Amino acid sequence: MSSEVQIHERLSLAKTIPLGLQHVFAMFGATVLVPFLTGLSPAVALLCSGIGTIVFLLFTGSKVPAYLGSSFAYIGALTYFIQDQKDIGSAMGGALTIGIIYVIVFGLMTIFGTAWIQKIVPPIVAGPVVAIIGLSLTPTAANMASENWPIAIVTLAVAIIFSIFARGFLKIIPILMAVIIGYIVAFAMCIVHYQPIIDACQNFFAFPVTFDAEHLPSFNKTAIIMFAPLALVTMIEDLGHMIVLGNITHSDPLTKPGFHRVLLGNGVATGIGSFLGGPPLTTYGENLGVLAVTRVYSSFNLWVAAIIAIILSLINPLQAAIMSIPTAVMGGVSIMLFGMIGAAGLRNLVEAKVDFSKPKNLIIASVIFAVGIGVSNHGVAWATIAGIVLNLILPEPKED
Repeated sequence: MSSEVQIHERLSLAKTIPLGLQHVFAMFGATVLVPFLTGLSPAVALLCSGIGTIVFLLFTGSKVPAYLGSSFAYIGALTYFIQDQKDIGSAMGGALTIGIIYVIVFGLMTIFGTAWIQKIVPPIVAGPVVAIIGLSLTPTAANMASENWPIAIVTLAVAIIFSIFARGFLKIIPILMAVIIGYIVAFAMCIVHYQPIIDACQNFFAFPVTFDAEHLPSFNKTAIIMFAPLALVTMIEDLGHMIVLGNITHSDPLTKPGFHRVLLGNGVATGIGSFLGGPPLTTYGENLGVLAVTRVYSSFNLWVAAIIAIILSLINPLQAAIMSIPTAVMGGVSIMLFGMIGAAGLRNLVEAKVDFSKPKNLIIASVIFAVGIGVSNHGVAWATIAGIVLNLILPEPKED
């Protein structure tokens, strides 16, 4: 087996299924956390993430191996309408508004082109942005691991050992093996709650979507005002993730298939999800971390992951089994996943030979790191904006 599996390549189904399952484990916690916090159905969110990922892969021609999961940017707006106002229709109308905005921006980019993206996001902006996407997520990983540090450390150690010392197929499924072994150790320590799995067997299969007027999107002026500005935040996060993806896979998704196609896929997926009762979707850094660790970039694995997510959303015991994975186990693997993204950003700076003796480069990187790590709400988005603006307004240093 070669050291890397490229985007267009496919492994056998026997190898692809566990690789897809790795992606499911990586996205599962965050994707179901959003509905837990906002009052939506976790099963519906899981179903929408699977369908949305398939839609995204179709619109990007399977050239962007990314997974779409529940976006954290809309938690406040969703909570307000679902829990406070008891108005899920307006919440879904807000989600549909996001999808429409994405499609409109796609149309504008189709007319005016996307070449300008490369000019406003050079390596001195891209590298630090990639790094903070990973580093800004590490507190979340540490908080998860703190639930039980011994379990988290064992899980992390297993992931590292399989990544470095394993041979053959085992070398490209370190996350899956770490989760399995971490789960076994946690079970032996009696910290796995398996009663929900038993209870879920009483209602084995269930279609989670409710089709009635109350759950269908309805346009509400307040909802549009609350949701619409957040589209800029998630677009910038998507831009950052595409920079990360290009760095990891040695490709250029901003050009091929183009960032406009990425936005179109994300927007259509979010629009479809709003009719099913799911939250707005976005590309996930967790799954980019899986790509970085395994060096298996095949889009086919993401297709399989999406199908697995859809199956999980329909079978209650499987949902319960994954939900029973201790938080510390996922924290252990997340430390490695998020750290790898941060390291990819630093590698980007090294490979681009960015000269930090130039004050402009030093200032841009410093501000991006400070804002991205220091700002708690959408720090990555604000840091990206700051880096782009500074790169445009700061003059190039004069030669001595």
